[in-house]
Amino acid sequence: MKMDDKNIVIDVSDVTVRFNRASQQVNNLKEYVIKMVKKELMFQEFLALQNVSLQVRKGEAWGIVGTNGSGKSTLLKLICGILKPYKGSVILSGTIAPLIELGAGFDGELTARENVLLNGTLLGYSESFMKEQFEEIIDFAELWDFLDMPIKNYSSGMAARLGFAVATMVQPDILICDEVLSVGDYKFQEKCEKRMKHMLETGTTLLYVSHSITSVQNLCDHALWLDKGHVKMCGDADTICDAYMNF
Repeated sequence: MKMDDKNIVIDVSDVTVRFNRASQQVNNLKEYVIKMVKKELMFQEFLALQNVSLQVRKGEAWGIVGTNGSGKSTLLKLICGILKPYKGSVILSGTIAPLIELGAGFDGELTARENVLLNGTLLGYSESFMKEQFEEIIDFAELWDFLDMPIKNYSSGMAARLGFAVATMVQPDILICDEVLSVGDYKFQEKCEKRMKHMLETGTTLLYVSHSITSVQNLCDHALWLDKGHVKMCGDADTICDAYMNF
Protein backbone atom coordinates (compact mmCIF):
# COMPACT_ATOMS: atom_id res chain seq x y z
CA MET A 1 0.00 0.00 0.00
CA LYS A 2 1.34 3.44 -0.90
CA MET A 3 0.92 6.54 1.20
CA ASP A 4 -0.77 8.86 -1.31
CA ASP A 5 -1.19 11.62 1.28
CA LYS A 6 2.30 13.10 1.74
CA ASN A 7 1.41 14.13 5.30
CA ILE A 8 0.90 10.51 6.43
CA VAL A 9 3.98 9.39 8.37
CA ILE A 10 2.61 6.11 9.80
CA ASP A 11 0.40 3.85 7.73
CA VAL A 12 -0.70 0.62 9.41
CA SER A 13 -2.86 -1.30 6.96
CA ASP A 14 -5.04 -4.29 7.93
CA VAL A 15 -2.37 -5.73 10.22
CA THR A 16 -2.58 -9.02 12.10
CA VAL A 17 0.12 -10.15 14.56
CA ARG A 18 0.27 -13.82 15.48
CA PHE A 19 2.12 -15.50 18.33
CA ASN A 20 2.47 -19.17 19.18
CA ARG A 21 2.08 -20.08 22.83
CA ALA A 22 2.65 -23.50 24.40
CA SER A 23 -0.60 -25.32 25.10
CA GLN A 24 0.98 -27.35 27.90
CA GLN A 25 3.25 -26.59 30.82
CA VAL A 26 6.98 -27.21 30.31
CA ASN A 27 8.97 -26.89 33.54
CA ASN A 28 12.56 -26.73 32.29
CA LEU A 29 14.76 -26.49 29.21
CA LYS A 30 15.55 -30.24 29.14
CA GLU A 31 11.86 -31.13 29.04
CA TYR A 32 11.29 -28.49 26.35
CA VAL A 33 14.06 -29.92 24.11
CA ILE A 34 12.87 -33.54 24.56
CA LYS A 35 9.30 -32.64 23.68
CA MET A 36 10.46 -30.60 20.69
CA VAL A 37 12.65 -33.44 19.35
CA LYS A 38 9.80 -35.93 19.81
CA LYS A 39 7.45 -33.42 18.17
CA GLU A 40 5.27 -33.55 21.26
CA LEU A 41 5.40 -29.80 21.89
CA MET A 42 2.02 -28.35 21.01
CA PHE A 43 1.27 -24.70 20.40
CA GLN A 44 -1.88 -22.63 20.28
CA GLU A 45 -2.23 -19.73 17.88
CA PHE A 46 -2.74 -16.37 19.59
CA LEU A 47 -3.67 -13.29 17.58
CA ALA A 48 -2.39 -10.25 19.49
CA LEU A 49 -3.73 -7.86 16.82
CA GLN A 50 -6.42 -8.58 14.25
CA ASN A 51 -7.05 -6.48 11.13
CA VAL A 52 -5.84 -3.25 12.70
CA SER A 53 -5.50 -0.14 10.50
CA LEU A 54 -4.23 3.29 11.52
CA GLN A 55 -3.10 6.34 9.57
CA VAL A 56 -1.17 9.03 11.42
CA ARG A 57 -0.33 12.38 9.84
CA LYS A 58 2.67 14.57 10.54
CA GLY A 59 2.33 16.54 13.77
CA GLU A 60 -0.60 14.53 15.16
CA ALA A 61 -0.56 13.16 18.70
CA TRP A 62 -2.27 9.78 19.11
CA GLY A 63 -3.09 8.18 22.42
CA ILE A 64 -3.58 4.41 22.43
CA VAL A 65 -5.86 3.16 25.19
CA GLY A 66 -7.19 -0.20 26.30
CA THR A 67 -6.97 -2.68 29.14
CA ASN A 68 -3.89 -4.82 29.78
CA GLY A 69 -3.47 -7.41 27.05
CA SER A 70 -5.42 -5.44 24.46
CA GLY A 71 -2.46 -5.14 22.06
CA LYS A 72 -1.24 -1.58 22.75
CA SER A 73 2.44 -2.40 23.24
CA THR A 74 2.31 -4.95 20.41
CA LEU A 75 1.14 -2.23 18.04
CA LEU A 76 3.96 0.10 19.07
CA LYS A 77 6.57 -2.66 18.70
CA LEU A 78 5.15 -3.39 15.25
CA ILE A 79 5.48 0.26 14.23
CA CYS A 80 9.04 0.39 15.61
CA GLY A 81 10.01 -2.69 13.57
CA ILE A 82 10.63 -4.89 16.62
CA LEU A 83 7.80 -7.19 15.46
CA LYS A 84 6.78 -8.15 11.94
CA PRO A 85 3.13 -8.49 10.88
CA TYR A 86 1.67 -11.89 10.09
CA LYS A 87 -0.64 -10.12 7.64
CA GLY A 88 -0.89 -6.54 6.43
CA SER A 89 1.75 -3.82 6.15
CA VAL A 90 3.37 -0.97 8.05
CA ILE A 91 4.90 1.99 6.19
CA LEU A 92 6.82 4.74 7.99
CA SER A 93 8.24 8.07 6.92
CA GLY A 94 10.85 9.74 9.14
CA THR A 95 13.12 9.09 12.11
CA ILE A 96 11.75 7.34 15.21
CA ALA A 97 12.70 7.75 18.88
CA PRO A 98 11.17 4.76 20.67
CA LEU A 99 10.62 4.61 24.42
CA ILE A 100 9.16 1.13 24.57
CA GLU A 101 10.78 -0.52 27.58
CA LEU A 102 12.62 0.78 30.62
CA GLY A 103 16.36 0.51 30.22
CA ALA A 104 16.23 -0.59 26.59
CA GLY A 105 19.69 -0.02 25.11
CA PHE A 106 21.31 0.35 28.54
CA ASP A 107 23.97 -1.99 29.94
CA GLY A 108 23.24 -2.58 33.63
CA GLU A 109 26.91 -3.06 34.49
CA LEU A 110 27.92 0.32 33.04
CA THR A 111 27.49 3.71 34.70
CA ALA A 112 25.03 6.35 33.52
CA ARG A 113 27.95 8.31 32.06
CA GLU A 114 29.06 5.31 30.00
CA ASN A 115 25.50 4.38 29.03
CA VAL A 116 24.72 7.82 27.62
CA LEU A 117 27.60 7.44 25.15
CA LEU A 118 26.66 3.82 24.39
CA ASN A 119 22.98 4.61 23.87
CA GLY A 120 23.83 7.54 21.61
CA THR A 121 25.99 5.27 19.46
CA LEU A 122 23.11 2.78 19.17
CA LEU A 123 20.90 5.68 18.01
CA GLY A 124 23.45 6.53 15.32
CA TYR A 125 25.15 9.57 16.89
CA SER A 126 28.91 10.13 17.08
CA GLU A 127 30.82 10.11 20.36
CA SER A 128 31.75 13.76 19.91
CA PHE A 129 28.09 14.71 19.40
CA MET A 130 27.05 12.83 22.53
CA LYS A 131 29.75 14.57 24.57
CA GLU A 132 28.37 17.91 23.36
CA GLN A 133 24.85 16.92 24.48
CA PHE A 134 25.96 15.23 27.69
CA GLU A 135 25.42 18.07 30.18
CA GLU A 136 21.98 18.88 28.78
CA ILE A 137 20.95 15.20 29.03
CA ILE A 138 22.04 14.85 32.66
CA ASP A 139 20.56 18.23 33.57
CA PHE A 140 17.18 17.16 32.21
CA ALA A 141 17.34 13.74 33.88
CA GLU A 142 18.49 15.37 37.15
CA LEU A 143 21.00 12.59 37.77
CA TRP A 144 24.29 14.40 38.49
CA ASP A 145 24.55 12.77 41.93
CA PHE A 146 24.22 9.27 40.43
CA LEU A 147 26.31 9.70 37.30
CA ASP A 148 28.96 7.11 38.16
CA MET A 149 26.58 4.53 39.60
CA PRO A 150 25.88 1.36 37.54
CA ILE A 151 22.47 1.46 35.86
CA LYS A 152 21.54 -1.85 37.53
CA ASN A 153 21.38 0.05 40.82
CA TYR A 154 18.98 2.68 39.44
CA SER A 155 15.33 2.68 40.36
CA SER A 156 12.87 2.25 37.48
CA GLY A 157 12.08 5.97 37.71
CA MET A 158 15.73 6.96 37.38
CA ALA A 159 16.19 4.68 34.37
CA ALA A 160 13.09 6.22 32.77
CA ARG A 161 14.49 9.71 33.32
CA LEU A 162 17.74 8.86 31.58
CA GLY A 163 16.04 7.00 28.73
CA PHE A 164 13.65 9.88 28.04
CA ALA A 165 16.43 12.47 28.20
CA VAL A 166 18.56 10.57 25.67
CA ALA A 167 15.66 9.76 23.31
CA THR A 168 14.49 13.39 23.16
CA MET A 169 17.83 15.22 23.07
CA VAL A 170 17.33 15.64 19.32
CA GLN A 171 13.83 16.21 18.00
CA PRO A 172 12.71 13.08 16.11
CA ASP A 173 10.05 13.00 13.39
CA ILE A 174 8.13 10.41 15.44
CA LEU A 175 8.25 9.90 19.22
CA ILE A 176 6.83 6.63 20.54
CA CYS A 177 6.25 6.44 24.27
CA ASP A 178 4.88 3.33 25.99
CA GLU A 179 3.93 3.85 29.65
CA VAL A 180 7.57 4.40 30.68
CA LEU A 181 6.83 7.77 32.29
CA SER A 182 4.31 6.27 34.70
CA VAL A 183 7.14 5.13 36.98
CA GLY A 184 8.51 8.66 37.44
CA ASP A 185 7.44 11.14 40.08
CA TYR A 186 4.69 13.64 39.27
CA LYS A 187 7.08 16.58 38.91
CA PHE A 188 9.21 14.76 36.35
CA GLN A 189 6.12 13.55 34.45
CA GLU A 190 5.06 17.19 34.10
CA LYS A 191 8.56 18.05 32.87
CA CYS A 192 8.39 15.29 30.22
CA GLU A 193 4.89 16.33 29.13
CA LYS A 194 6.12 19.91 28.71
CA ARG A 195 8.97 18.73 26.47
CA MET A 196 6.60 16.53 24.44
CA LYS A 197 4.19 19.45 23.97
CA HIS A 198 7.04 21.60 22.69
CA MET A 199 8.07 18.85 20.27
CA LEU A 200 4.47 18.56 19.05
CA GLU A 201 4.29 22.32 18.49
CA THR A 202 7.40 22.12 16.33
CA GLY A 203 6.29 19.21 14.14
CA THR A 204 7.00 15.94 15.93
CA THR A 205 4.39 13.17 15.65
CA LEU A 206 3.53 11.34 18.89
CA LEU A 207 2.23 7.84 19.65
CA TYR A 208 1.51 7.62 23.36
CA VAL A 209 0.36 4.68 25.47
CA SER A 210 -0.71 5.40 29.03
CA HIS A 211 -3.23 4.13 31.56
CA SER A 212 -3.62 7.75 32.66
CA ILE A 213 -6.58 8.95 30.61
CA THR A 214 -6.01 12.49 31.88
CA SER A 215 -2.49 12.41 30.47
CA VAL A 216 -3.75 11.11 27.10
CA GLN A 217 -6.37 13.87 26.91
CA ASN A 218 -3.78 16.46 27.92
CA LEU A 219 -1.26 15.47 25.25
CA CYS A 220 -3.23 13.91 22.40
CA ASP A 221 -5.70 15.16 19.79
CA HIS A 222 -6.54 11.67 18.46
CA ALA A 223 -6.97 8.28 20.11
CA LEU A 224 -7.22 4.61 19.22
CA TRP A 225 -9.05 2.20 21.54
CA LEU A 226 -7.90 -1.41 21.31
CA ASP A 227 -9.86 -4.26 22.85
CA LYS A 228 -8.51 -7.84 22.71
CA GLY A 229 -6.50 -7.04 19.60
CA HIS A 230 -9.35 -5.34 17.72
CA VAL A 231 -9.96 -1.66 17.03
CA LYS A 232 -13.01 -0.74 19.10
CA MET A 233 -13.03 3.01 18.35
CA CYS A 234 -10.81 5.52 16.60
CA GLY A 235 -11.04 9.31 16.37
CA ASP A 236 -11.09 12.43 18.53
CA ALA A 237 -9.14 11.92 21.78
CA ASP A 238 -11.75 13.33 24.17
CA THR A 239 -14.56 11.33 22.54
CA ILE A 240 -12.61 8.05 22.62
CA CYS A 241 -11.33 8.58 26.17
CA ASP A 242 -14.82 9.37 27.48
CA ALA A 243 -16.25 6.28 25.79
CA TYR A 244 -13.45 4.12 27.16
CA MET A 245 -13.92 5.40 30.73
CA ASN A 246 -17.69 4.89 30.52
CA PHE A 247 -17.14 1.38 29.19
